[in-house]
Amino acid sequence: MSETKIPLAGVIGTPIAHSKSPLLHRHWLDTYALPGFYIPMDVAPQDLETVLRTLPQMGFVGVNVTIPHKELALRIADQITDRATLIGAANTLTFGKDGKIHADNTDGYGFIENLKAGVPDWQPESGPAAVLGAGGAARAIIVALLDAGVPEIVLANRTRARADKLQSDFGNRVMVVDWVQAGNILEGCALVVNTSSLGMVGQPEMRVSLDGLKPQTVVTDLVYTPLKTRLLEAADAKGCTTVDGLGMLLHQGVPGFERWFGRRPEVTEETRQAVLA
Repeated sequence: MSETKIPLAGVIGTPIAHSKSPLLHRHWLDTYALPGFYIPMDVAPQDLETVLRTLPQMGFVGVNVTIPHKELALRIADQITDRATLIGAANTLTFGKDGKIHADNTDGYGFIENLKAGVPDWQPESGPAAVLGAGGAARAIIVALLDAGVPEIVLANRTRARADKLQSDFGNRVMVVDWVQAGNILEGCALVVNTSSLGMVGQPEMRVSLDGLKPQTVVTDLVYTPLKTRLLEAADAKGCTTVDGLGMLLHQGVPGFERWFGRRPEVTEETRQAVLA
């Protein structure tokens, strides 16, 4: 790519108008006075490969992909990182000068960085983690937690078969319990993570009993609309340390931005405010 070309990046999903990623990347581009644009693109699954193969010719250096394209993007990519393979989904694509598509998954990285920022003294080995939900986000979180050294993950999902599938993929450090038992596992866990859409604006509320939460439990929710979910409110009331889901979105964007625009951005309070604006 010649020096005169302005680097372009963006986020592809459907729907996509709600995405906060354009606000995030615009903030970083402005903060570091870098040339470049980051735009939302609503693309249907049947058009994804055509679009991804065409973007490099238009000056795009990479894109984020979100629901429902994360698994499909992985199948389309020419080169795939180990962690994206393990998770079975991609969220960050970088285009080579030859147009080749390099796929990575930075969701787990973003999750761990957000957790460390919210709980600087968090010790992964301090006890089991309860993970609620067994979708694509759960896979990234499980990989990241096992990698960080969490001794055991107790997994509960409304559809048990999906949780069983994750257990068979990740082995005996993952234990599955029925959704109706989810409330009973919290007492023995040092960390509780909601990876499901329960509690999100427009979705059903989380109906899991939170009686088992202890003040020393760390509770985090991947949902960030609203910023304070009912799960986090209840955990706050019990004296738990809580971490909202917005930081994961901010931190997962760091590696892609660095690859595309050549500068590693920092996640600061200004970053948060720019995305919440």
